Amino acid sequence: MNQDLLRIVDSIARDKNIEKDSIFTDIETSLLSAARKFYGEADDVMCTIDRMTGDIEVRKNGILIDYKEFGRIAAQTAKQVLIQKIREDERGSIYEEFSDRKSQLITGTVARAEGNILSVNLGRCEGFMPRSEQIPGESHKPGERIRCLVLEVRDVGSQVKIILSRSHPDFIKRLFELEVPEVQEKIIEIRALAREAGYRTKIAVSSIDTKVDCVGACVGVRGSRIKNIVDELGGEKIDIVRWNESSQVLITNALKPAEIIEIALNFELNRATVVVNEDKLSLAIGKRGQNVRLAARLTGWDIDILTPPEYSKGLDDLEKVMKTITGVDDKFVDRLVALGIINLNDLDEVGAEPLVKELEITPELAATVLDTARVNAARIAEEDAVRKAAEAQAARAEAAATAMALAGPADETSATAQEAVPEPDANASPN
Repeated sequence: MNQDLLRIVDSIARDKNIEKDSIFTDIETSLLSAARKFYGEADDVMCTIDRMTGDIEVRKNGILIDYKEFGRIAAQTAKQVLIQKIREDERGSIYEEFSDRKSQLITGTVARAEGNILSVNLGRCEGFMPRSEQIPGESHKPGERIRCLVLEVRDVGSQVKIILSRSHPDFIKRLFELEVPEVQEKIIEIRALAREAGYRTKIAVSSIDTKVDCVGACVGVRGSRIKNIVDELGGEKIDIVRWNESSQVLITNALKPAEIIEIALNFELNRATVVVNEDKLSLAIGKRGQNVRLAARLTGWDIDILTPPEYSKGLDDLEKVMKTITGVDDKFVDRLVALGIINLNDLDEVGAEPLVKELEITPELAATVLDTARVNAARIAEEDAVRKAAEAQAARAEAAATAMALAGPADETSATAQEAVPEPDANASPN
């Protein structure tokens, strides 16, 4: 019994996570290559290894031969073939293992940073995290433990390339599964998620159990659960909102903490017009538009935010212009608003077909409505531009007048002081 061979095969299989039978097959292939190198390709050579005893049999033309007589060159050939085959098996094993772990969390150790790419030691191999998959503002040192998402696994030539990510939205989902048992157990479902890595994430959740508060469970007692996730993300803000099948309610939840006065949904344009008070406008929009941008991605609606005067002006202009058209009444305007058309520009974007279908009007009337809306929208836009320019000019003039008024007393005092200083006598002799 060849105990040494069995022990070596067992060790390789355990260290490299390769099936023992594959290793035995590799050894058989390498010995076959050595035999053909020694005897030549023409001879019929066979090699078998007993999986139980480890005994090796090499036969040439059916006759048992001693493979130990192959010589140094043939042995070197066998070694090279065996190394290559085991590397291929290991690569296949790594590819299979990490393919099964795709979209899952994994913990590794930072090995090094090469340019903008972070190399992470995953044990049997290394993963790579490009700059685009790193959280902006984060920096990692060699030897640091790091948690990331297995984003992609590629079999590239002689190696397996594992792409890691900390910026992908699924990274947030996996962290919630890790920290919130109800999410892992599918009691709480993550219905939608929008993220700007390193800055803010909005996540919409729902519960299949009415006794479980989906938002409260995700936050945890005194914020313990969400704090662990935020700490892992380096302080990234996370807004947890309650999912609702009603788009109006969902948009309202997504834009919190801003208070919403009214929402008009235009299904043709997939646009939601949201009305908020002037003092809540900046809160609804967020820093650099981040809040409304994430809310739009979370809900799947294009969101326009208006103040009550802007919203009312659009409706007033729409009503006044529509009433100039023969065959159009208040009921027609109300039905337009019900479709989410709240200003003249919306009509041009929606087009004639929805008007004919939803409002049951003739194509001729629809064409008249659109032409009238287009002409008057251009006229009103020009009038608004002239008015705003006049207001801006008046404001500048007022500011200039105020500045002169403030500077006036100082100039008078300066002039008075200048008059009080006697001019030098040209005839006076110097001291």
